[in-house]
Amino acid sequence: MAWGPLPLMALTLFLVIGAEVPRIENALGDVLGVVPIYIAYAVAAPVVGWAIARLFRLDAGAGRALVFSASTRNSLVVLPLALAAPFDGGLVAAVVVTQTLVELVAELGYIRLVPRLLGRSSES
Repeated sequence: MAWGPLPLMALTLFLVIGAEVPRIENALGDVLGVVPIYIAYAVAAPVVGWAIARLFRLDAGAGRALVFSASTRNSLVVLPLALAAPFDGGLVAAVVVTQTLVELVAELGYIRLVPRLLGRSSES
């Protein structure tokens, strides 16, 4: 049961992305215009989290939790709201899904980066 949510979330993500690909393609210029903002956030958030962890002398586990929490915006949570908006939320949905994709790629980098930033203690 502990691993059950993982494949279900992956399936949900695959289906949502698959449904939004045509919207992303139709608004590619607009969508690509916000990608640099997402990348800048993905670079800045772990650095800010690391600095706060150092400032408050958090142990490595708490520091890692802080960095990952600050870096993950959970954009898919707002996707149903964007789709239910009283206006054509197509562009909004495409931008939210693009944000999620950038975030997921960044998370893969964080898995290697964060332990190096925080080490085994708050003094590393």
